[in-house]
Amino acid sequence: MADAGAGKIDPNAKGDLPGNVAGDLCSVDIGLHSPGVWGSDGERTFLQYTLPRLQLQLAVIFILTQSLHLLLRRFHLPRLVSEILAGIILGPTILGQLPNIQSALFPLEGDVYLDLLSKIGYIFFIFLSGVKMDPRTVLRTGIKAWTIGVLAVTIPVSGGLVLTIVNQNRIHRYRWPAYKNIIGIQNLFPFPVIASMLVDLKIMNSELGRLALAAALISDLTSNLTATIISYGRLGQMGYASAIMVHSSVLTLGLIMFILFVGRPLCLWIIQKTPEGKPVCRFHIILTSLLVLVVVLLTDNAGLNYMYGPFLLGLAVPDGPPLGATLVDRLETLISGLLAPLLVTYCGMKVNLVELYDLKFIGTVWLVLGICLLTKLAAIFIPALICRVPVKDAAALAFVMSGQGVVQMSFYYYNAVNQTFDGETFSMLTTSVLIQAAAANIIVKSLYDYSRMYTGYQKRDIQHTTANSELRVLTCAHRVDDVLAARKVLEASFPRKESPLAVYALHLVELVGRAHPQLIDHQLGQKSSGGTRTQKMIEILSFFEQQYQGVVTVQQFTAMSLTKFMHHDICTVAFNKLASLIILPFHRKWNHQGKMILDSSSLRSINCDVLDLAPCSVGILVDRHKVRRNPSQTYNVGVAFFGGTDDREALAYARRMAQSADVHLTVVRFVPWDIYAGDSQWDAVLDAEILKDTRMQGAHQDNIVYKEERVKDGAETALMIHAMEEAFDLIMVGRRHKEDTPQLLGLSEWNDLPELGPVGDMLAAADLNTPVSVLVVQHQNAKAI
Repeated sequence: MADAGAGKIDPNAKGDLPGNVAGDLCSVDIGLHSPGVWGSDGERTFLQYTLPRLQLQLAVIFILTQSLHLLLRRFHLPRLVSEILAGIILGPTILGQLPNIQSALFPLEGDVYLDLLSKIGYIFFIFLSGVKMDPRTVLRTGIKAWTIGVLAVTIPVSGGLVLTIVNQNRIHRYRWPAYKNIIGIQNLFPFPVIASMLVDLKIMNSELGRLALAAALISDLTSNLTATIISYGRLGQMGYASAIMVHSSVLTLGLIMFILFVGRPLCLWIIQKTPEGKPVCRFHIILTSLLVLVVVLLTDNAGLNYMYGPFLLGLAVPDGPPLGATLVDRLETLISGLLAPLLVTYCGMKVNLVELYDLKFIGTVWLVLGICLLTKLAAIFIPALICRVPVKDAAALAFVMSGQGVVQMSFYYYNAVNQTFDGETFSMLTTSVLIQAAAANIIVKSLYDYSRMYTGYQKRDIQHTTANSELRVLTCAHRVDDVLAARKVLEASFPRKESPLAVYALHLVELVGRAHPQLIDHQLGQKSSGGTRTQKMIEILSFFEQQYQGVVTVQQFTAMSLTKFMHHDICTVAFNKLASLIILPFHRKWNHQGKMILDSSSLRSINCDVLDLAPCSVGILVDRHKVRRNPSQTYNVGVAFFGGTDDREALAYARRMAQSADVHLTVVRFVPWDIYAGDSQWDAVLDAEILKDTRMQGAHQDNIVYKEERVKDGAETALMIHAMEEAFDLIMVGRRHKEDTPQLLGLSEWNDLPELGPVGDMLAAADLNTPVSVLVVQHQNAKAI
């Protein structure tokens, strides 16, 4: 009986062969499943079985790659560097010097399985990259992106053609195909590589990131079109290759027709079959994945590189929900996290930096790489300067768009398999990707510091906005409830002709199934694809503007972005619109019965990032559906004042509200028993000044009440804060206080949400039954002044 998992062909078996000759068949004995490390099979060791060896190889690659990335990311190096280094370590350069370990863990007969997995991963990676891309973005980009994108391709391609003509007789004919392909690959601008680099650098939603994405999309499509035209032109020069060119052209046209008239209608049919608001079912995801493999088969038979078909199919898939979003959600982790990086590591395993022979051609390779890189940098940098991009930003843009990654690696490996590149050339090219990726990230990081993008040199707060000037407020919303809560605060802000209110509403939509973030300005007639939810939010604020016509102006935007980059959209709009205050929704939501229905860690992360980078003051609005019992009654606002710049900002906003007779303001100052303890002398002077102005304002207005409460520690403060919960519609508090503030002594130890401060955290507790609304205010950061 044969062992389980071993497939054998009997050498004594006979068949009907031509000429009545008994067939001598080869015996193939492939061990798939091992009986275990301590199994009884004496013929093979554990590592001689295919499946456990492959699993061990994947585990070793993954652990080594992640370990290197944990170490190197501290130096701002991308994951690609760790993946290539892991391959070099596991390849003949290092592990190959230990032949027993190399042959046992990575034998030659096992290469086929790693090769197959890496190619499958790369196929789906390119497909998902096409799904995330929106070709319509090309039509919406401005002249700046078109100028940079087109010139970034045409200048290097023209230079490459000149370089090939000049050196045609200087390069040995054996090396000539490699020389031409190196120049051709260097002139590519793959969008997936540039997009992933922007994500690593955390600048995708910055002005530079948006310009780089738009220019990269144009450059990618232009470079692929140019490469196709050049390839067909070379075939046309060969008299005997005319039949091949016709055959390839017909099959390529057939592939495009298949994608347009079979692939896209199938995707549209899947979308029609999917209920609104629901993800695509598992069967349709499997069907789409099968379609990707069919397109790969057709692409290979057309004589094209196998990556073009999945990419075109990805472009044909409608981006965003439901199909594009579900495909990205289901496949992204496995493909981008394991299988696609496997191709990079596998290529690194083929690098041999020990055995180098043709040093002359190696020098030529590095010279060509240097010339191509300098040409690309100049082709991007100079047009960017002409388009009035700042010098540092233009330099950063040049290095971003000249970056190399997994797409170039796949082309290098494709040429190595076809024996266009020998082992030495492939090793040098892979090493160049490693060096360029590392250098580009470090240089861009030093040139473009995203933490200083929103730096300003003027006061952007409420304290320094006079009572008779326009107040500019940016409100952010993820849900309809957020808009309704912000509207209540805006109504209480007392807009009038002498002091108008400018509202900039930013509706935040999570970017799913797309790679290109969008900032949609609805004043320009642009429509959001956020669905009925976004439209309802727009209508609420439009009605608010009509209700206060002449004293309130509302400009509405929709930001479609990855959650981890949404804070850039918020800060960018606030910076460009000169806002004095950003109102953020709290990450917890309650219904009208007081039951918590949402607790989102991603929304909390957005709020924390905005607090760190905001160019103006920030308020986090905790809404518990606190409404007036009778609309004709006054809106009761309370301010808990302990001292400090944040408390002064909260009081300044409350005093502006109190100019309306419909708002009743109560300022409660918490005074320590030791009146000399607490804030510094300068803070005490500023506190005394604003409190003095508040008392003077209260002397002329009946709707302002000033109180002082003497407390010993945080426990007494907590009792008085809880007593305020039922009395007010809105309580305003400052976020930050000095650690040695006697009135808050002991409260910081129980602070679960540092972004709210000790008092705000107390009022936003999840188990609090009182439906009180809270606005936690942070004054403009000093580093942004």
